[in-house]
Amino acid sequence: MQLEGKIVGPWVDELRRTWRDAASSRGSKKLNLDLRDVAFVDDNGKRLLRDIYQQTNASFIANSPLSRYFAQEAMYSNHKNSNHDTQGG
Repeated sequence: MQLEGKIVGPWVDELRRTWRDAASSRGSKKLNLDLRDVAFVDDNGKRLLRDIYQQTNASFIANSPLSRYFAQEAMYSNHKNSNHDTQGG
């Protein structure tokens, strides 16, 4: 799933709707969240990324310090799990 721009305000709700629609058809496919073109994530967006990560064990694609920060916030904000890391891109 490629994300871009800002994950803030109404866009968090849009991502949530999109995620719910995609989750039902995903089956056992591995989810990759591409954060390379994300410029900002607000607190609600971070919670949603964390929820998606916790539900799916998704991989994050990140290519900059900022996108890696967003990925790490989602993966490690509530718990530490060293089995997952970001992919360069």
